[in-house]
Amino acid sequence: MFYSIRHLTRFRYDSAVNESLMEVRMHPRTEGTQRCLSFQLSTDPRGRMNEYRDYLGNTIHHFDVPGKHTQLSIVAESAVEIQPVPELPERLGSDAWRELDEMVAAGDYWEMLMPSEFTQPTPALEKLYAQLQIERTEDPLTFLRVLNSAMYSWFDYVPKATQVDSPIDHAIETGRGVCQDFAHVMTAMVRHLKIPCRYVSGYLCHRPHHQDRSAEGATHAWVEALLPGGLGWVGFDPTNNLLAGDRHIRTAIGRDYADVPPTKGIFKGKVASELTVSVQVAPCDAPPLQEIELNLPPEWVAAAVDSAEIEQQQQQQQ
Repeated sequence: MFYSIRHLTRFRYDSAVNESLMEVRMHPRTEGTQRCLSFQLSTDPRGRMNEYRDYLGNTIHHFDVPGKHTQLSIVAESAVEIQPVPELPERLGSDAWRELDEMVAAGDYWEMLMPSEFTQPTPALEKLYAQLQIERTEDPLTFLRVLNSAMYSWFDYVPKATQVDSPIDHAIETGRGVCQDFAHVMTAMVRHLKIPCRYVSGYLCHRPHHQDRSAEGATHAWVEALLPGGLGWVGFDPTNNLLAGDRHIRTAIGRDYADVPPTKGIFKGKVASELTVSVQVAPCDAPPLQEIELNLPPEWVAAAVDSAEIEQQQQQQQ
């Protein structure tokens, strides 16, 4: 399956800012069944662009817009091919937990086992462990399937129910959240049972015959857990109660959202800002051609912040 992706981010300021520095993580990964065929990033005003890879293999673009400007537009366009994902077995063998422990002991997975910024243990999380009966039963794959379904049933998907920097307690206590919250809570629970688990940022291609809860026109988030038996990293989407498949397009992996925000940066100025985001993911039967101009959905407006040097972290995981 081929996909074309167009990701537009626009910041508007109520008066001119002096400079913008930004990191962008929108370049689809090439690994496993996914291959990024092309990628292009453009900004208005134009900025000096640099590209590098972090230690997890995520491609990061960094740019600087040095002059005064009243808005900043970022457009990322990519073409991706995803091969069918191999089918998983119904369950793993009776020795699967032991095999997993041996894999972990022999490998370097400690970062995906330890609590991270958004997956810290809390009393509310400990209570949820008991309510969902988070314990080693049957085999790791069966546990993850059951947990994926339990997360889907336990939490309501409510756009803008939390903020980009909300701790997981907000979603746990209200029973509501966005895909970022689903992924953080599930990651904490999976790591609690000593299964390496990582946060995935990317896109989900929505189609009319699928009953996806996550919002169309935004980025998406899910998790990957390490499994024995030659399965490796397997994706689970608790927001939609899905196994990650050929509709899930991966851009970055990390310990949690703090490692993989689509945009992160600062500007110099004491102004209010307004944020508009639009994502278009289109399937096609052949490598896609250049996309036509994208029509924006209703604007999503970020809260205005008054500061001399303001952090711009965009909440797209809706």
